[in-house]
Amino acid sequence: MLKKFFIICSGSDTDILDTCSIGEQNKFAGIGATVFFTAVMAFIACSYALYTVFDNPIAAVSFGFVWGLLIFNLDRFIVSTIKKRDNIIDEIIQASPRLILAVIIAIVISKPLELKIFEKEINQVLLEQKNELTLANKNQIAEQFSPNIEALKNDITALQTEIDTKETEVNALYDTYISEAEGTAGTKLLGKGPVYKEKREKHDAALVELQQLKTDNRAKIVALENQIVQLKSDYDQTVETSQPIIDGFDGLMARVNALGELPWLPSFFILLLFLAIETSPIFAKLLSPKGEYDFKLEDAETAVKTWVEQKVSERKVLLKTDQALNNKIYNDIADEDELYTYKRKKARELMQLQADAFFNHQKNAL
Repeated sequence: MLKKFFIICSGSDTDILDTCSIGEQNKFAGIGATVFFTAVMAFIACSYALYTVFDNPIAAVSFGFVWGLLIFNLDRFIVSTIKKRDNIIDEIIQASPRLILAVIIAIVISKPLELKIFEKEINQVLLEQKNELTLANKNQIAEQFSPNIEALKNDITALQTEIDTKETEVNALYDTYISEAEGTAGTKLLGKGPVYKEKREKHDAALVELQQLKTDNRAKIVALENQIVQLKSDYDQTVETSQPIIDGFDGLMARVNALGELPWLPSFFILLLFLAIETSPIFAKLLSPKGEYDFKLEDAETAVKTWVEQKVSERKVLLKTDQALNNKIYNDIADEDELYTYKRKKARELMQLQADAFFNHQKNAL
């Protein structure tokens, strides 16, 4: 039962193969098994590749099954259309387009399986790429917010500097009127004289200004600090919103690119393996000598070809004979007076009808 199924997969003529030896049947069963299992590998590869795209196992398996059937049909067609010939050059020319198609199919099948085989290594590369993208994303977003935050910090620094400058001025005025009272500076008169009073009033006025300045600037500083907090919150929100896009950076194209970052030799050997599997039925037919099946198939095809050529030749002779007879018959009829008189009469009637019709048409037009 299994052997019969693999023979069907090989695309051979089962009626002819049933009359061949067991060895010939086993050869085609092996070719059919290769075609079948290649389609199975194509189904698995396509299902995995589409699962990385859709994240839906049902859709992936469904499309994978259709893809497996397509590859199965192509491989079966490729193998079934290669026929043994008497000249090896003719066989190579016949197989060349099919070999190219087989190579393309092998590459398409092998790539998703490479992604699955090297999944852990690819995940590591993707993790590094995601980390780099995360840092780059944060830096890009920070470029949008940092200038505003730095400008607000500079404003806060300027307001605080204004307070510090005013405070330094008030402290200097305090030292001045104290020194005047102690007689260590200014008039150098001990006691609280008119000069002391003047300097004390100047200090008190500056102190009031300082307190007012502190009240105003601190209110401004609080407002600026609130703006900085809001900007930082907006920055964190933007980073959080864009992070899922980076976390989802593991689709089919990303994985293929990540596979390209890995050493090429393991992937190359896997590709060679699938090339060998995909092209093995073709090479098996090319390298194997002409067998019993090939002779019987050629006999059946040449019998049909000979029969068709014979029928075509007979039809050509029949057509040529029929044309000769018709020419002779018409030539004989053309000399008969009765036929001439009859056709002359009908021609006269036709011309009269045409003249009457033209006359009626012209009359209606007036």
